Amino acid sequence: MQSGHVTTPFGRRPMTLALVKRQMAVAAIKPGKSADKWKIFRDASEARELLGLQDRSLAILDALLSFYPENELRQDAQLIVFPSNAQLTLRAHGIAGATLRRHLTILVEAGLIVRKDSANGKRYARKDRAGEIENAFGFDISPLLMRSEELAAMAQQVAAERATFRRAKENLTICRRDVRKLISAAVEEGASGDWTMIEDVYIRLVGRISRTPTISEVTAILEEMELLRDEVLNTLETQQKDENNSANAAHSERHLQSSNTESINELEPRSRNEQGATLSENNQRKHEAARAFPLGMVLKACPDIAAYGPGGAISSWRDLMSAAVVVRSTLGVSPSAYQDACDVMGPENAAIAIASILERGGHINSAGGYLRDLTRRTERGEFSLGPMLMALLRANGAASARTG
Repeated sequence: MQSGHVTTPFGRRPMTLALVKRQMAVAAIKPGKSADKWKIFRDASEARELLGLQDRSLAILDALLSFYPENELRQDAQLIVFPSNAQLTLRAHGIAGATLRRHLTILVEAGLIVRKDSANGKRYARKDRAGEIENAFGFDISPLLMRSEELAAMAQQVAAERATFRRAKENLTICRRDVRKLISAAVEEGASGDWTMIEDVYIRLVGRISRTPTISEVTAILEEMELLRDEVLNTLETQQKDENNSANAAHSERHLQSSNTESINELEPRSRNEQGATLSENNQRKHEAARAFPLGMVLKACPDIAAYGPGGAISSWRDLMSAAVVVRSTLGVSPSAYQDACDVMGPENAAIAIASILERGGHINSAGGYLRDLTRRTERGEFSLGPMLMALLRANGAASARTG
């Protein structure tokens, strides 16, 4: 093969070390190697985005390969084609001259072809007396043979990513439909729960879906949508269990209320009356119904609080509320400030507020004062945990992407 040495480009085109490296690499093709040129072309077409190619670039590569008479590229064969610009333009479906030159340069820079220029820049072949090509000047297509396995692997990678992307979009569509219909059913049939807040979370997630999302965006939204679906199902399951429990005898119900209550005051009594002040049963039920966000979403937005849970992990709302009591003390929030937050927001939402304050600790001077301000604003209907939690979720997602 006559392409095993370095040639410099004709005219004003500069020589670069990258071109030297590519030309030298051609000489290292394994002896006896061969591959089908159209299989290589299909692989390059599949991997065009990874190679930085456009449709016109592929049209010109297709035209160049059509000037090579054999279907098989062989290491021991003459792999230089030498069509004129007029011939190339004709086979590339009438592409303009300036466009032709630009995309030839793109193919060279992508490492798929190498220029082998003659002394005057013309493309031609010199034959011996027997009519065999002795030397040729034009475009060396041997890099395609050299990179055949690499191009095949790139094509497989693109195909796998496309399949993964398609499955993620399908799963997101199904999960989105599930959440939408479950919320509608819960509202229409009067199931207990703060469905307005849950629907607000759903709408925010749907609003983040762009017209042309990337696979990372779809995967992230799918994960959050699945957490929301799980929480909706958990809420409905809890209601079903409550309905079953209500069928028990009155004395059993009273026993359960007195012995198994999950009031936050079990974890920490009100500071104004340390010896037994508790939320009323009605308020407790109201706060449990107002559980606004999926637990998994809260832990994803506020991962730092997990270290304060039982055994260094949080697997339930009770674990989160227990951890919030510990963090409350660590942040210097008074018991009375935290109790007021529980009364106004509900115990679960107060625990979420503490988790959010812990996550933003470096930006808050007085955690106690900040919590009291949130409590007052909540009481006046001027504050919702949703925007703060979603901002933390996005911030932690971006930080994970940078470190991943």
